[in-house]
Amino acid sequence: MSEPTVGTARRADDRMVERAQADPHRPRFHFVSPAGWLNDPNGLGQWDGTFHLFYQYNPYSPVHDRIHWGHATSTDLVRWTDEPVALVPGETGPDAEGCWSGVLVDDGGIPTIVYSGRHAGRELPCVATGSGDLRTWTPAEQNPVIAATPPGVDATAFRDHCVWREDGRWRQLVGSGIRGRGGAAFLYDSADLRSWEYVGPLVVGDASTGEAGDADWTGTMWECVDLFRLAGRDTATDILVFSAWDQGVTHHPLYWIGAYEGDVFTPHRLGRLDYGGRYFYAPQSFQDAEGRRLMFGWMQEGRPDAATLLAGWSGVMSLPRHVTSAPDGTPAQEPAAEVSLLRREGIHTVPGLLRAGERRAVDISGDQLDLEIDVVLSADSSLELDVRVAGQADDPDGERTRLVLQRDRGGAVTLRLDRSRASLDPAVDGTPRSGEVPTGPDGAVCLRVIVDHSALEVFANGRPLTARVYPTRPDATGVELAAPFGAVTVTRLDGWHMADAWDARPRELWPTPP
Repeated sequence: MSEPTVGTARRADDRMVERAQADPHRPRFHFVSPAGWLNDPNGLGQWDGTFHLFYQYNPYSPVHDRIHWGHATSTDLVRWTDEPVALVPGETGPDAEGCWSGVLVDDGGIPTIVYSGRHAGRELPCVATGSGDLRTWTPAEQNPVIAATPPGVDATAFRDHCVWREDGRWRQLVGSGIRGRGGAAFLYDSADLRSWEYVGPLVVGDASTGEAGDADWTGTMWECVDLFRLAGRDTATDILVFSAWDQGVTHHPLYWIGAYEGDVFTPHRLGRLDYGGRYFYAPQSFQDAEGRRLMFGWMQEGRPDAATLLAGWSGVMSLPRHVTSAPDGTPAQEPAAEVSLLRREGIHTVPGLLRAGERRAVDISGDQLDLEIDVVLSADSSLELDVRVAGQADDPDGERTRLVLQRDRGGAVTLRLDRSRASLDPAVDGTPRSGEVPTGPDGAVCLRVIVDHSALEVFANGRPLTARVYPTRPDATGVELAAPFGAVTVTRLDGWHMADAWDARPRELWPTPP
């Protein structure tokens, strides 16, 4: 039995906090922990009108070790208040090596966390109940509430949870995999969140259909499974999100579109949840009081461990995303409307036609920006948007992060991220990212690009691409547009500087976004 050690965790060392806050790569309006290590979003929910964000946290060092549950609250999804640490590993017992990922549920008015406790090198489901303000948590005496992996199954791993109420009972998915077959989501059933009966595998992947490194390979184990239903134009669609994992070599978020009925999920179509791969990992979603499906993901670092140790922090939470059903049934994503509350002064222009070979500087600059650009791509044309720009395009000592929208002769549009010149530091990740963008026969694309120091989130007609960039030059703040070949019509270009998320002014004094 783990001891109720909530609130006894030491806060991050002041000197480490000072180093973290001084780092020029530290985002200012994305959520970050005070210092130390941050990874998966956990326990997302809205309780009595307040949004709660729990997260995997090591307050003592920016490394993944003996994980706690950090906790933050917000009334608007963009400004967060740091709360006392929620879960602390026990000195002994089922979570002595860490309190790993899980969810928050409402058990008849009692806030309850279902999480993975780690002990003796393995993870098993545990439960903790909270006070009314969700600040104090007590682990259940029955922990672990599932004592072993399913009998007769050679499971590759067993962790992370999706829990919901159905027909008066509790249902739970645990992320896992079956050795020799592929990733899996194991289904359990309970009346009280304490005694669980194994139902069977809800769905099993096929590890033989790809190989490590492929962006759409389903891996040998599934982490952070998340099952939810999206209402479409004509019908509802069941979505199973999971993070494909394989011994640390492969890790990227995917989803199955399918049908959940009875004890089975029948997958129909596989898709990539975010074209940034590991930079939007371990996502978790919840439904808010307005009925919106909101999602957060972990933006991993793209610089060496030595750099994060020096900086005193590691890991960024994505902005909250509103997930809806696209016309083709796939999940479309966009920043939650509340993100616009952070917009300040900006520009509003209609640049018009960009001819082949033309390049223009955009009349806005900075490392905290929100850009919305509507373009129409002619057949066999390309638009380049460069952000975090320092120097001329041909400057070998310059830096620029390049986003490319390209339409081929057949009409297909691709979004591509080119980080080959994003940083003069050769140690940071500069590998490319790309994916297809849905568009009509006119080639119209609504592009939204959010820049927050090292955090980059891009949305093109509902398809996201998330990444991290680390320019070395302090003047890497420019923005440029170019049409390297073919004609491109820019019908709208709006941009805003973004305020820090800890803007101290009362909300009623915030400017109204245009």
